[in-house]
Amino acid sequence: MLLNFKVIEPSGILNVTQASELRTQVDELVSTGVKEILIDLKDVSFMDSSGLAGLVIALKAIQSVGGQLCICSLNDQVRLLFELTNMMQVFDIFADRETFEQSLNPV
Repeated sequence: MLLNFKVIEPSGILNVTQASELRTQVDELVSTGVKEILIDLKDVSFMDSSGLAGLVIALKAIQSVGGQLCICSLNDQVRLLFELTNMMQVFDIFADRETFEQSLNPV
């Protein structure tokens, strides 16, 4: 069963400014009834703690309406940040968008 996931693709450095924009995008989607969001980080070159905080706030926002937030395409720096902060256990993380899509529609 293929769910109706909306995709957000931040790019560049995911810092306080980008995190604020990401939270706004998530809030707008949630306010229109979206309950499934994929954040594809393939174009994010660096993430700091405020970027990570933005993802956690986005996760809480979507969970508050019974929804699901997934993340894919972590680069090495972002993966290390997630591992050091134990966020690998908090988020549903996929290697890339193709792997994510395969998980939605198993053959």
